[in-house]
Amino acid sequence: MDSTLNYIPLLILSGVFVLIAVRQIGSVRLRIWQIMCLGALACVLTGGISIPSALRSINLDVMFFLFGMFVVGEALIKSGYLYHVSYGFFKNARNVDSLVILILFVIGTLSAFLMNDTLAVIGTPLVLFFAEKHKINHKLLLLSLCFATTIGSVASPIGNPQNLLIAVGGNMDNPFVTFFKYLAVPTAVNLFLAYLVLKVIYKKHFHTGALVSSREDILDTKLAWIARSSLVIIVLLVFLKIGAVVFFKGLDFRLTYIAIAAALPVIILSPRRAEVVRSIDWHTLIFFAALFILMEGVWESGVIQYFISEASYDLTSVELILGVSVVLSQLLSNVPFVALYLPLLTHLGASPLGLSALAAGSTIAGNLLILGAASNVIIIQNAEKRGHTLTFMEFAKAGIPLTVLNLIVYWVYFRVI
Repeated sequence: MDSTLNYIPLLILSGVFVLIAVRQIGSVRLRIWQIMCLGALACVLTGGISIPSALRSINLDVMFFLFGMFVVGEALIKSGYLYHVSYGFFKNARNVDSLVILILFVIGTLSAFLMNDTLAVIGTPLVLFFAEKHKINHKLLLLSLCFATTIGSVASPIGNPQNLLIAVGGNMDNPFVTFFKYLAVPTAVNLFLAYLVLKVIYKKHFHTGALVSSREDILDTKLAWIARSSLVIIVLLVFLKIGAVVFFKGLDFRLTYIAIAAALPVIILSPRRAEVVRSIDWHTLIFFAALFILMEGVWESGVIQYFISEASYDLTSVELILGVSVVLSQLLSNVPFVALYLPLLTHLGASPLGLSALAAGSTIAGNLLILGAASNVIIIQNAEKRGHTLTFMEFAKAGIPLTVLNLIVYWVYFRVI
C-alpha cells in the first residue's frame, strides 16, 4: 500500500459501520443519524476533510429533493389520504403472503417510475399501518418495503438517481428500451425471490389468518385535496421528464424540481403548513448531510482511487462490474460510486449490457447492508420516528442471502440474453 495515502477517513467509515451494527456506546443507545454525524465530525477534526470542502460536499439537489418529498409524504399521512387511497392497491390481500407479494410488486413497480426514495418516504407509514391493523410483524413488512424499493427501481432509468446518471452519462440512445431489455425480467424474478427469502426467515410470522381490509376515512378533506394535487404534479412531471430524456434532451430538468414543485401546494395553500414542515424527518436530512461529508473525506483520501488504479482485471466484464458495484457501493454509497465508475466504463467502451450491469449491481447493493441504499436509511429513520426499527444484523440476515441470489439471477440472465 502507498504510505502517502490518508487512511484515517476509511478507518472512521469502518468505525461508523461497526457502530451502526451495534447501535450503542456503553449505556448510550445511538440512532443512525447520530452515528453518521459522529463520523463526519471525526473526519473534519482529524483533518480528513476541510470545513469548506465539507460544506461543498453536501449535495443540495438531494437535500431539497428529500425535503420536498418529505413534505408531500407528511401531507398524505396527516390528511389520511395515504391510507384512504392505498385500499385500491391492497384490497385483494387476503393473507400475509398475498400482502407481502403485493407490497413487493406494487411498491416495486411504482419505484421504477416515481423513484425509490419517493416510495420509501410514503411507504414506511403505510406498511407500519398494515402491520398494526393486521397484527403482522413490523420487521417483516419493513424489509418487504426496503427490498421492493431497491429491486423495483433497477428496471427503469428513472427508478433511482444512479440509474438516471447511467442513462444520461452512458449516452444510451433509448434508455427505457435498454433498461427494459436487460433488466425487467430478472428484476421481476428477484422481487419474487425476495418473497421466498422473507418467507423462509420470517416463516412463523406468515400466519394463516384472513386479512380484512376496509377503506380508511379521510381525516382532513382540504389537506387531502392538496396532497392529491401534489401526487398529480409528481406523476405529470415524471412523465414530462421521461419525454424530456427520450425526445427533447434540451428540455431536461433536475429531479429536485419535481419534489419542490410537488411540495409547493402544501407549503403555499395548506393552513397546516407549519405543522407539516415541523413533522418531516429532519434527522434523515441531517444524516445525508453528514454522509456526504464523510464520503467526500474518504474520496479525498485517495485510497479508493489507488485500489482502482491497481486493479489488474477487465473492468468492463459483467462479473467484475456486478461484484465491484455491490462492494464499493457499501463504502461510497451507490451514487458517488457510479459517478466514479461510469466515466471509466464509457472511456473503455462498455456495452449497453455492461452499463445495465452497473445499474443492477449498484442498486442491488442496497439489499446487502443498511447503508447500501439511501432508501433503506429513509425507511429505517421514518420507522424509528414511529417507534419501530430494523437493526443492522436483522437487515443483513435477510439482505445478504437475497443479494447473492439477486446477483446470480442478473448474471445468468446477462449470460443468456
